[in-house]
Amino acid sequence: MPQFKHVVIISDNIRGHYHQSLGVAEWIGRLGNAEVCEPIKLPEISNLTKILKLKIAGKKIPYKDPEFSKEWLSSFGFSTEKIKPETLFISAGSNAAPFCLAFARATGNKCAVIMTPSILGTKPFDFAIIPEHDPHNPEDKKVLTTLGAPNHIYESLTKKAAESFFANRTFNQKVVAVLVGGNDANYKPDAQWAHEVLGDLKRFSDVTILITTSRRTDEYVEQAVEDMFMSYPSTGYILILSRNPKVNAVTSILGAATHVLVTEDSVSMVSEAVTAGFKVGLLRVPKSSGFVKKFFGYGTKRFDEMFEKMKARDLITDLGIIPDFDKFLAPDSQCHGKDFNEARRAAEWILK
Repeated sequence: MPQFKHVVIISDNIRGHYHQSLGVAEWIGRLGNAEVCEPIKLPEISNLTKILKLKIAGKKIPYKDPEFSKEWLSSFGFSTEKIKPETLFISAGSNAAPFCLAFARATGNKCAVIMTPSILGTKPFDFAIIPEHDPHNPEDKKVLTTLGAPNHIYESLTKKAAESFFANRTFNQKVVAVLVGGNDANYKPDAQWAHEVLGDLKRFSDVTILITTSRRTDEYVEQAVEDMFMSYPSTGYILILSRNPKVNAVTSILGAATHVLVTEDSVSMVSEAVTAGFKVGLLRVPKSSGFVKKFFGYGTKRFDEMFEKMKARDLITDLGIIPDFDKFLAPDSQCHGKDFNEARRAAEWILK
């Protein structure tokens, strides 16, 4: 059984990536009695540096000696002198992956990567934790596939977070969390969608609505959400994340909720809500235009397959294009009552 006394996260400063790494790291700490150390944060990297140092020089890391990794890290301003033995480095995202591997190689330690890094693939890493919807080799024994994204949500802690975050606030018996994602290569929720779908929630005056946008949310969607819910009497909390980037309210919102709605574009938020114990109401959103995506279904098919697996395990309810909120909100709560935590499962796998 691998024994790690320390776990160090290599962070690319993207909140979703950090929370995936943090979830696995904290479970290694709980199960393996390891110290989760301060993360190593990457500096801003220019496009030219990404090409020259990450994509060209970074690809050499698996084939070079430890001294090459030390020099490569030094070129970014990092030193390995204070790195302790029996340390596991962990990262999520393609930009952080070469650093994770380099720190391990330079110090004789182990490394784990979350998601398939486009620069290196999974082969050079000691452990690879890959969501099923990411490209991977299912026969590789160093790869563990997860349903959705591992995350930092720990169900018992969400209640404590809500008690602190929403102290002295009174909500209705039913509390609906609405987690709104945003634009990417596959999805494009717009203001019209927001008014037609999210606006329908204003029919329910007997519920409290807690709503947050994400870093990818389009400004017109943000404005629509604000116009509809900022002064709405049943709104208990609203966060426009682009204006408050340092606020992390998702854990607290999930701790206070009885029902959770999440847009399909955000695998991370769907995974977090499912891990928090909810049977998530999946909100379908408009797809990005383009001949290739429209004709071949590029990009969305793999996510739909993941959602089908979650649906088969009774973890989500696909509410479709026109959600039936009356039916979804009819029960007192929408909790699935299952033991589901992919970060914990990943930690157990690493520690075997």
